[in-house]
Amino acid sequence: MAILIVLLATAQLTGVDAAGDGETLPRIGPAPEFTLTNQDGQRVSLSTLRGKVVAITFIYTTCVDTCPLLTAKMASLQGRLGGDFGPRVQFLSITVDPVRDTPAVLKRYADGHSAQSRGWAFLTGTPSEIHGVAKHYGVYYRKTSQGDVDHTFLTSLVDRDGVLRVQYLGVRFDSNELLRDLQALVREGQRR
Repeated sequence: MAILIVLLATAQLTGVDAAGDGETLPRIGPAPEFTLTNQDGQRVSLSTLRGKVVAITFIYTTCVDTCPLLTAKMASLQGRLGGDFGPRVQFLSITVDPVRDTPAVLKRYADGHSAQSRGWAFLTGTPSEIHGVAKHYGVYYRKTSQGDVDHTFLTSLVDRDGVLRVQYLGVRFDSNELLRDLQALVREGQRR
């Protein structure tokens, strides 16, 4: 699986449009299930989002460089998804700093980035829960002595059936490509 993720990430970084020219995105395998707590203190399970295309990112709220860039990139897609955002497309941003990122802190962060709660949840959990989710999605993280969190930047797309379809490595991916891939997965689900 790690090789496939690297190949998919390489394709994404080199500008290969995985969903272009009538092709469908590859199927990596079942997306790892999880249940975490959102910014409103409610438990959210990936399985309850079946029927929607889900984009999963990993961030932390005190990050001052890359996380805000990734969050801003995702925020820019909300409006571009139009009526699909919320009913057919859901964003999940999972913290890698669960001790500091309580639901209240995540709510302030979401509000600060104009995240629309109808289609975007910011999730936290116990350190053990977060460790398990990160591990299953191939995300490495560790807290530094300065209090920052070094972590892998990986954005995962899960289709309406709960299948992991593609992962974008880093934050420099083309947001237009991500938008096309999200829309392709929505259309794919509507053709059934």
